Amino acid sequence: MLSLPRSVDLREVGLRDGLQLEAPIPPAAKLTLLDAIAATGVRRVEVTSFVSPQAVPALADAEQVVGELHRWPELHFSALVAGRGGARRAVAAGMANLEYVVSASDGHSLANARRTTGEAVEAVVDIAELTHGAGGRLEAIIAVAWDCPFDGRTPVERTVEVARRAVELGADELCLGDTIGTTVPGRVVELLDAVRAAVPGVEVGVHFHDTRGAGLACVLAAAQAGVTKIDASVGGLGGCPFAPGASGNIATEEVVYLLEESGVDTGLDLTAALDAARVAERAVGHDLPSNLHRAGGPNRPRGRASVTR
Repeated sequence: MLSLPRSVDLREVGLRDGLQLEAPIPPAAKLTLLDAIAATGVRRVEVTSFVSPQAVPALADAEQVVGELHRWPELHFSALVAGRGGARRAVAAGMANLEYVVSASDGHSLANARRTTGEAVEAVVDIAELTHGAGGRLEAIIAVAWDCPFDGRTPVERTVEVARRAVELGADELCLGDTIGTTVPGRVVELLDAVRAAVPGVEVGVHFHDTRGAGLACVLAAAQAGVTKIDASVGGLGGCPFAPGASGNIATEEVVYLLEESGVDTGLDLTAALDAARVAERAVGHDLPSNLHRAGGPNRPRGRASVTR
């Protein structure tokens, strides 16, 4: 029998991670999608990022979107930043809860932020001060925690050291990112065990991509290991623009289906999650990668009946 938590806390990242690779869509379309996401019952939403508009034009409207978030007081919003300047912009816009990305490999850190891992992690102290001064919490997201598209496999001890240093400098919680979708369940548990041993008492979440088809298996492994904070993206939208081949977030509706059918309470309504995927598909104007979305849900097959063998 599977040993799983009674409940998990999903974070919807489609509005940020999901849209960052897409052609820009109007703020009104983003807010329509947010309304559909809110209807799922999700409690946490990563809503945008305060990064260079030239690097990520799809999220150049961060201040405008954040200015409308008062319409959903029941949701806990956070935004991603890549440095001190982004953190200052976010706080000035009224966003207190921040996620700061630190790459565990120098290759990805240089491509993503134009600085080494060591230089990037030292910025945690200033960003934590800004965040805490605004009454928020800072989550350090460790990108390429398992593998890097430039440097290859990330040593466990390297990710552990980044996690330890981020917490020392003021990060309130951590999230491990499988940025290019290469990890597998055994490696997930190995790294989780090592990181949690290094920073006891600090909550560690996970962010998987399904690029190579193992994303849901990794979710299940993380849940079995006791992780209760899991990122997912509506319809499977998204990926990393600074990591070649890193498309394919795990789909929110597929995570809900997997966990709810396994007896784990996600707090999300599956029908509403599938409805949100349809809204996302209309917004971006192309098919989404989610298998469950394409199938029409567990009890709503699409198309005409056929005989299979």
